[in-house]
Amino acid sequence: MLIHPQFDPIALRLGPLAIHWYGVTYLVAFAMFLWLARLRAKREPFASAGWNARDVEDLLFYGVLGVVLGGRLGYVLFYKPEWYLAHPLEVFAVWKGGMAFHGGLLGVIASMVVFARMRGRRFLEVADLVAPCVPVGLAAGRVGNFINGELWGRAADPSLPWAMVFPQSGTDVPRHPSQIYQFALEGLLLFALLWWFGRRPRPTGRVAAAFLIGYGTLRFVAEWFREPDSFLGLLSLGLSMGQWLCVPMVLAGAALWWWSGRGGTAKVH
Repeated sequence: MLIHPQFDPIALRLGPLAIHWYGVTYLVAFAMFLWLARLRAKREPFASAGWNARDVEDLLFYGVLGVVLGGRLGYVLFYKPEWYLAHPLEVFAVWKGGMAFHGGLLGVIASMVVFARMRGRRFLEVADLVAPCVPVGLAAGRVGNFINGELWGRAADPSLPWAMVFPQSGTDVPRHPSQIYQFALEGLLLFALLWWFGRRPRPTGRVAAAFLIGYGTLRFVAEWFREPDSFLGLLSLGLSMGQWLCVPMVLAGAALWWWSGRGGTAKVH
């Protein structure tokens, strides 16, 4: 049985300045997005649509704002609305943790809408470029979760070779290292599938639809092994909050997949 190695959450100290591993993973995520999105911008149909490196850099700027603001507000609204209503100033205490992927996704969608309007591009064209570049950033974030020893998994059979005790949980119960599962599923596997799928021109919106379906499905599966938030537990039908948030995501992806097959090319106005 393995024991979580209890990493120092601080990656580097420079005098009074402390650089945390979680911040490093965010930087890695943004750098990987920049590199991958530039590669996609050189391919069809984006190259003939006039995409260039400057467009990608501007898109990253808006996306960073969307991730941070949306991720924080999503956590506040989806997971602990009553607590933050009673402690409104704590909303701004981001250094204490509390980010939600589904909120970050909504923030990124909003940032893409703004970018599309400013550049006169179709929203789904922007979404199709972005979608395959996202999973590597998610993978980086899960590495940060593992280093911090947070978001550990549910109790596992002690005979499981990779079952791990997370002392941060306050118990010596062997658990699934769910951060690694999510790293592999929502990160590496989803990236490989989307990058392969997006190598060829597809109907507008089809790659974005594949991301919604793929992430929603893989996150739903991974949630079976992840310990639910203690302040929420399991909700209706024995599902976690993360699983319930994945349901509309998959449904939206399926609807977009169907719509894109009909040749829809509407612009966001």
